[in-house]
This record gives sequence, C-alpha cells and structure tokens, in this order.
Amino acid sequence: MVKSIDEIKDIYPFRENYHVLKSGLKYHYVDEGGGDVVVMLHGNPSWSFLFRRLISALAGRYRVIAPDHIGFGLSDKPEGFQYRLETHIDNLDDFLESLKIERMTLLMHDWGGPVGFGYAERHPDKIRSLIISNTAAFTFDWMPFRLRLCRMPLISDFLIRRMNLFARFATFMTTVKPMERRVKDAYLFPFPTPSSRTGIYRFVQDIPMWPEDQSYELLVQLEHCLWVFRERPVCILWGMKDWCFKRRFLKRWRQYYPEAECHKLKDAGHFLYEDEPEKTIAIISDFMARTSGAK
Repeated sequence: MVKSIDEIKDIYPFRENYHVLKSGLKYHYVDEGGGDVVVMLHGNPSWSFLFRRLISALAGRYRVIAPDHIGFGLSDKPEGFQYRLETHIDNLDDFLESLKIERMTLLMHDWGGPVGFGYAERHPDKIRSLIISNTAAFTFDWMPFRLRLCRMPLISDFLIRRMNLFARFATFMTTVKPMERRVKDAYLFPFPTPSSRTGIYRFVQDIPMWPEDQSYELLVQLEHCLWVFRERPVCILWGMKDWCFKRRFLKRWRQYYPEAECHKLKDAGHFLYEDEPEKTIAIISDFMARTSGAK
C-alpha cells in the first residue's frame, strides 16, 4: 500500500505543481519539458499517473501538461463540491487559461474526452490537434451492466465510496496484461478514505445517459460542436478489448472524423497506456512529429 507520493517517485518522477482555482481548490498538474504543448486528460478512476511513461517519452521534445481533475490524483478532494461535467470543464478552463497557452494538442481518455471537448468548444482556435483514446463525447444509449450497477440508488455509494470497489476493480478490469502490485497501489494511492472517493462516485452518477440526467444537455451541445474540428489533425488510438468503450464507440468517432488516422490496439484494454506503452508512445510521438507545427 502506497501512503506517500515519495514512495512512487521512481515510476512517477515529476515535479508537483499546483494551480489555485477561482473556487480556492488546489488543482495539481504535471508540467514537463518545453516546446509545442500537449495536454493529457485522464478519466475515472485514474489520474495523471496513467500517462507517466508517455510524459517521460515526450517531454524531451514537447511541453507535456497533465492535470488531475478535482477529486483525483494529488488535487483537492472536497466532499461538497459539485462534481459535474460542467464544473470539471470550468476547472480545466480556469487552469489552462492561467498558463496562457496559445496552441495545444489535446489528448483525451475516458472522461477526459467530454471535459477536453468542453474546453475545446469554448476555445476552438487554441486546438492544434486531437488525440482520442477510449472515450466518448457524444450521446449514447448503452451502458454495461457493471456501470449500471454502480449507478443504482442505495448500493452505489456503498460500493464506490465505502468499499472502494470501483477503483479496486479498475486495477484488474481495465487491462489485458496484469498490473504489477506497485502500479495497482499507485492507482489506489489517491483514494484511501470514503471521502477521498467522492469524485469517483460523482463521476459515475454524472454519466449523461438520458435527457433527464443533469449533464445530458451539455453533452448534446458538445456532440454538436465535434464537426468544428474535422479539419484538424486527429489521431484515434483504441484498446480493442475495452469492456466499456466497445467498438460501437470507435465506430461513432470514425463517423465524426472520417479522415482521422486510426490505430486499433488488438491486445489492449481500457487502460491502453498500461497494456501497450511502447506502441502508444511510438504512435503518439510520430503523430506529434508530423502535426505539431499544424496551423
């Protein structure tokens, strides 16, 4: 069990940086290297640790920024915060605007997709290119039973916050190759208590499936703006053994971005950056080298 960030510095060797949001909350982020900017956005229940090897590989040529959403990683985890898609977008907007970045590549995974496209919709001129991996930023009417179970009244809080099952199950249900024990512990490190798991719980509750869901209208808005980026360079990486973001989601992305380059990783699950680190690094490095100067 990891109790301190110092215990994993050998595999997560980055400086700790913090931005104080307008709400007063501390927003942790990795900021390594220099040059053209790539911003990496994680999902639920991960944190910037997911991108550790990619950050190290790219930081020699680019400025790599990887924030932890509020409720995740080394960022603050208040219980009373409104953990909704809109507030996560607001936080990212507050943070990125404070850095005064003019152009960037957005790399988005899981919930990082709608959060990233929320920022992109507000600042389309700042988006140089897009890297999309196992995510959705459009409406859908299918959810796996495992997620539906975690949204059921009465038992969802017990399963996610009290028992920490959502985060624990993610350490073996998101990959094809078994994670090492220390890697599993590192993923669980930010969530030692029920209160620290509130962000995980709220993200699951906020999945916008139906029109009556709080974030549904915003997701429809984001879906309508996807076409704005059709002429930008787009790279899609997909772990084909993802039990959640199945092929139907990849098919939708191909409809929105028919000209995108698409890389199907047949032996990777949801955490494709864990299953195929060398391949994802090679694909993204090549894409960045060809498009980092795109206007």
